[in-house]
Amino acid sequence: MTQLRVLAAILLLLVAGCAAESPGGSPGGSSGGAVSYGPDELVLRVDVSGGLVPVATTVTDVPAVSVYGDGRVVTNGPMIEIYPGPALPNVQLQRISTADVAKLVELALDAGVGRHADLGMPNVADAPTTHIMVRTAAGEQVTDAPALGIAEDSLSGPQRAARQRLQRLVEALSDLRSTLGNGAVPEPVAFPAAGVAAVAEPWTEAGGDQGLPAQQPVAWPGPALPGEAVADRPGVHCVSATGEEGQRILAAAGKANTRTPWTSAGSTWQVTFRPFLPGESSCADLTHR
Repeated sequence: MTQLRVLAAILLLLVAGCAAESPGGSPGGSSGGAVSYGPDELVLRVDVSGGLVPVATTVTDVPAVSVYGDGRVVTNGPMIEIYPGPALPNVQLQRISTADVAKLVELALDAGVGRHADLGMPNVADAPTTHIMVRTAAGEQVTDAPALGIAEDSLSGPQRAARQRLQRLVEALSDLRSTLGNGAVPEPVAFPAAGVAAVAEPWTEAGGDQGLPAQQPVAWPGPALPGEAVADRPGVHCVSATGEEGQRILAAAGKANTRTPWTSAGSTWQVTFRPFLPGESSCADLTHR
């Protein structure tokens, strides 16, 4: 009898140890049961940043995919290839069921998000990093994959396999109809932003402007430009607005392009716009991604 009790205690310790290795608190990396999310709570995000891009884009870029607790999926849609392009990014909205939100959470955990796997470092300079976050009962699980899908031949087999799992996850989240089924995902519509941030820099003539008709300056309809300096973003200034003022800016930006001159406080500015996503209301919110 004593030997049986000892064996049972050992088995219990082994099971508990296996569960502790899982980021979600249960074997296999699952979320450990259903999680109740708030409507505006960010549940899953894929965000690609860094590389050879202006520092201001770290504030104004729209994440590739953001999934919220009520089933809203906000994506950075394609832009028309013209110069100058529209001033506002093509932010799109789709809605899925909360059950499908849970499925996407499980996909992310099964792909290894939050497990801190060895991803290696491809021998490539200035490549962007893919940031993936999924929220579970244990909190945010995060994985950063530098140069995902780029120059991975020099890496070890396990490193490539871990990266391939993440790459398949990104592809699955980028094509939800194939992942969840056509009937589960409606056609995207324009995302109705509740406000906007604007990053301003002095307007100067650009090489691409040659041969184009001169654009008439537009009076800036929001807080005085260029706004406050953004912490940890050298040379970047930002203003933000919500409510009626935010809607006025969005309406004016909807008629403008990326090279529209905006006049404010006696100066002329080039402005890059970033509509607020759920849970965002200030420039500071955009620097915490």
